[in-house]
Amino acid sequence: MISPSWPDPVPGLVIRYSYLWHSEHTIGREEGVKNRPCAIVLAAPGKNVVVLPVTHSPPDGPAIEIPYAVKHRLGLDNERSWIVLVEANLFAWPGPDLRPAINGDPSSVVYGLLPRNFFRAVRDKFIDGVRARNLRVVRRTE
Repeated sequence: MISPSWPDPVPGLVIRYSYLWHSEHTIGREEGVKNRPCAIVLAAPGKNVVVLPVTHSPPDGPAIEIPYAVKHRLGLDNERSWIVLVEANLFAWPGPDLRPAINGDPSSVVYGLLPRNFFRAVRDKFIDGVRARNLRVVRRTE
């Protein structure tokens, strides 16, 4: 059951999360190196959530650049950023890897919602990758 202090996970929500890259997972790491914004692409309240990482590094594979106006609205920095579409983390909400920006305030894990049309573009490209079997998923545990 979800604690009432945690926000509900909804598709399009951008959260602060300790993302574990697939390359880190394959060498045995269990914790992400950096807390970063991640976009929830799939969510079943009280169950599993799938997040896609946001990165400043130009990606090698499929990704979608976040427009400056969207970054500004979310309170993110001014550097170019992309949502990576070829890998994801899957975890049970809320999970131990959410990272509040303000200590003791679970609501501060949220940057905000992606605009509807932008989220649809992310979701559709994500689904294309799933259909093409071009997705690496790291299942996170507690």
